Amino acid sequence: MSDIPWERVLVSPATSIIEAMRLLDETALQIIIVVSDERQLLGTVTDGDIRRAILKGSNLKEPIDTVMNRRPTAFKADESRQDMLTAMRLLGFARVPIVDAQYRVVGLQILDKLLKPASKDNPVVLMAGGLGSRLAPLTQNCPKPLLPIGNQPVLQTILENFISFGFHRFYISVNYKAEMIKNYFGDGSRWEVAIDYIHEDKRMGTAGALSLLPERPQEPVFVMNGDILTKVNFLQLLDFHTEHRAIATMCAYRYELQIPYGVLKVDRYRLQEITEKPTQSFFVNAGIYVLDPQAFDHIPANTFFDMPSLFEKVIAAGQESAVFPIREYWLDIGKMSDFELAESEYTKIFGKKDA
Repeated sequence: MSDIPWERVLVSPATSIIEAMRLLDETALQIIIVVSDERQLLGTVTDGDIRRAILKGSNLKEPIDTVMNRRPTAFKADESRQDMLTAMRLLGFARVPIVDAQYRVVGLQILDKLLKPASKDNPVVLMAGGLGSRLAPLTQNCPKPLLPIGNQPVLQTILENFISFGFHRFYISVNYKAEMIKNYFGDGSRWEVAIDYIHEDKRMGTAGALSLLPERPQEPVFVMNGDILTKVNFLQLLDFHTEHRAIATMCAYRYELQIPYGVLKVDRYRLQEITEKPTQSFFVNAGIYVLDPQAFDHIPANTFFDMPSLFEKVIAAGQESAVFPIREYWLDIGKMSDFELAESEYTKIFGKKDA
């Protein structure tokens, strides 16, 4: 069995959802195993379970047993390794608890190929053609995706994040100061990946630029704005998209807004209630998408077309669209204060030191 310390993901049913989230991120085992005081298997929790709870508005301080799978698959300890791996491939499971005759957890079986991300053929389109006018004067002589944060350009951090998950086919959509971006990234051989370029001669919008791809994709396509710093797990995003059989999946980030006044509830002229400085919470578009090849049927050729319009087309056609809630770090570098925040947080989040 694997040398990964699987015992770290054994938790009691009283463990909070937010603590389970922390364990998922720290251990990278992609599973939480809920056990009794005697270590008997009670349930399992995956990233997908937690994200569904977030979408439902669950309180993250609630106990994990409110979201766990109460009928998990488990292997007996005396089953052969080959039988386990064969069953996992047939069932599509990446990790399965191992139990003894008393149903106590004694191990965790993990598909070996998941210890190192397998090569993923899904195309990744990075949007890098914007003017970045709100970051002037920094963008006067440098396109926004090449602005250095930490020890490298923003777009390089995005590229290397995708590479770390096994992706190797990239398109970069360019317009403003395109040659600077092309000269920096080249054909991708520096990273042992393939990079091609989409040239926008006019503003095409986030979705419109996809009509310039040289061929219709055969696999789900990632599309991401080139000015976002995030620690999203792209494999979990792809699994979520596939699991929900979505034609288009949009990542969403929870944005909170505090009203700086007491808010009144009024019935005609009667004051019914005063809520002092309430906080409102919204899911906002996070600028990261996964699109099935069918979604490209809705994209007009050589025309400005933004991503929200594409999702509206998918919904109007009665096709499945999904929302993937981001619980990891996410920052849209849209204005100077965002850029300054990114610079201050970069080393802590990405573990790289300034050059």
